[in-house]
Amino acid sequence: MNMQETARLILGLRAAGWSEKEINDFLLFIESGEEQYKPKAADKKAEIEHRT
Repeated sequence: MNMQETARLILGLRAAGWSEKEINDFLLFIESGEEQYKPKAADKKAEIEHRT
């Protein structure tokens, strides 16, 4: 992925409502494959429900 694609990915995640920590953790997961950074669907769902 080149820098332009990376920038678009980050901007898209921001537009989707992801926090900076969520974005950083996701990018770390993509690069490292470490499970500790893997997004968890249940956490995201709970956060969305909390916002409404």
